[in-house]
Amino acid sequence: MKSYRLVSILDKMIVKDLLKTVSSVLMVLVIIIVSRKFIKVLAQAVEGNISNDIVLALLGLKIVIAMGSFLPVSIFMAILMVIGRMYRDQEMAAVASAGGGAFVIYRAVFILVLPLSFVAAGFSMVATPWAETKINQLIHEDQKQADIKGIAAGRFSEYSHGELVFYTEDISKDKQMQNVFVQNRKNDQLGIVNAKYGRIKIMPGGLYLVLEQGERVQGVPGEKDFIIETFDEYAVQIEKKDTQLHQYLEGTPSELLWASNKLTDIAEIQNRLSMPLAVIFLSLLAVPLAKMSPRGGVYGSLAVAFAIYFVYGNLEKISHSWVVNKIIPVTVGYFGVYLLLLLLTAALLLRLYGVKWVMMKVFGRGSM
Repeated sequence: MKSYRLVSILDKMIVKDLLKTVSSVLMVLVIIIVSRKFIKVLAQAVEGNISNDIVLALLGLKIVIAMGSFLPVSIFMAILMVIGRMYRDQEMAAVASAGGGAFVIYRAVFILVLPLSFVAAGFSMVATPWAETKINQLIHEDQKQADIKGIAAGRFSEYSHGELVFYTEDISKDKQMQNVFVQNRKNDQLGIVNAKYGRIKIMPGGLYLVLEQGERVQGVPGEKDFIIETFDEYAVQIEKKDTQLHQYLEGTPSELLWASNKLTDIAEIQNRLSMPLAVIFLSLLAVPLAKMSPRGGVYGSLAVAFAIYFVYGNLEKISHSWVVNKIIPVTVGYFGVYLLLLLLTAALLLRLYGVKWVMMKVFGRGSM
């Protein structure tokens, strides 16, 4: 009796090369995309719109989102590069002479692709919505305390177009200001406040500077009628702002989307399911697409692959729009896009191996 190995030497070689290439391609894509987004985050931090304390946390969360988004295209490109290199180095000719065909290559590829499709599902269904929610929460919490980030000891700070000016001598680690001076102009009246302590606080109506143990002078400039009073606690509104935490669709947990009958929620869950489906169907397409012509070279195959992926990505967006606008049934959704990928894969296999080979694989040798 012949003994068959569950995983052959060829399988191990292809899986090892694929894993290294997927990791490299994914890392490069994530670095490029996240770097561009990180520059925007840094610009917001420099402008004082977000705190420096959450910059690294936002970077980490954006990396999680980018890894999930670019995993399908990384696998697609990695298969093209690895299988394409095997054709170029005549390794595929050696495999074919030993009786190995497309099925052998598909088996080796899907030893890695199937687990990665589950990883992609984990990213799209769990990790990415969690990261979107955390980004939303971090920015919301930062905005609640945000205006302390623009305050520095020994520097005058302006708010409300210069109507409010204040100065603090020192700021402690727990964000409490010490020896605070405030100038507030309202309805042609000028108010001057000196206080021993101050802090930023969210209160009904907006953001307030709460002062403690101080003195307040109020009156009209040019007149002698001034009011002088002392206080234990006094609040000055810095600005009106909405501090409500908004839940965006991208951050909605997948279990809530599954239970919803809303059209937008159904379209969003289909969008999340498209990531593991993309891993599988793009991998099916990549194997025959990787077979290069002698004059085409690896870059010719990659150029065609980029064009196919560009069309695929746009068809996904169009399908999403059509589902939301009720142009196509929800049951069709994104799945028409994957039917097109499957038909394209079948066409490439027919072109490479011929109708007889496909019929033999589908119906068996006895029917030929």
